[in-house]
Amino acid sequence: MLPPLFSDIFMLVYMHIMTLHGMTGYAGAVGTSVRADQITYFIECNNEAMALYERTVHLMLKKGIYSRTPRINSPEKADFVDNKSYLAGWFGKKRPLNALEISGLSFNMQKTAVKVVLEIGFGQVCQSKELQKYFNRGRDICKKHFETFRSFLIKDNLSSPNLWISEVSNSTVSPFSDKLMLFHIVTLVSAAVGFYSAGLSVSQRRDLALEYTGLVTEIGLYAEDGAQLLIKNGWLERPPMADDKDELSNSQ
Repeated sequence: MLPPLFSDIFMLVYMHIMTLHGMTGYAGAVGTSVRADQITYFIECNNEAMALYERTVHLMLKKGIYSRTPRINSPEKADFVDNKSYLAGWFGKKRPLNALEISGLSFNMQKTAVKVVLEIGFGQVCQSKELQKYFNRGRDICKKHFETFRSFLIKDNLSSPNLWISEVSNSTVSPFSDKLMLFHIVTLVSAAVGFYSAGLSVSQRRDLALEYTGLVTEIGLYAEDGAQLLIKNGWLERPPMADDKDELSNSQ
């Protein structure tokens, strides 16, 4: 029997994050499907993902390991922006983060924390030195991004999610193939580009929006390098493509 690479605590955290990805992906699949059987199937998948999410969160709360989003006090009445300084962030006094910005930061931190742990573990057990270098680079990038997000919360005296880096065992025996580990990281990092962009879209403070823009670029380049590694090793399956009409015409 292979020794465990991650603790039970992290596996529960991992399931929580992956059910979030599942619900997002299945909802998107429903929205892009037309065939009745496909729509029914993806709705069933989403229902199962939501049920698993509920069970996972309930167990995390019971075990006391759920990272709650930062708490803010509820406003007593509706308030409207009456000053252009609300959008400021580069110079002068910065306003506190709003609820949408806090939620985006916390949400992305939780996902980034999982990627850090996976990259530490995968870098520890993978067979390829090239992949080990790639995972270690991703670990450092994600740690930096986590601390960047955390710095915004700390400045407003807000709590931040846990970073589960101590939940990796000392095993050097890989329970997974290099192919699976690389594909998993590239998939998660590619999804992170979308989630960072969602955080950017609700950020109304210029300094936060600018930070997101830089992080999206960095994580996007890292994802592209991972795709290059998949291609180099012959592990990237090409999805169906449209016909190249110019090529067909020239072949006659």
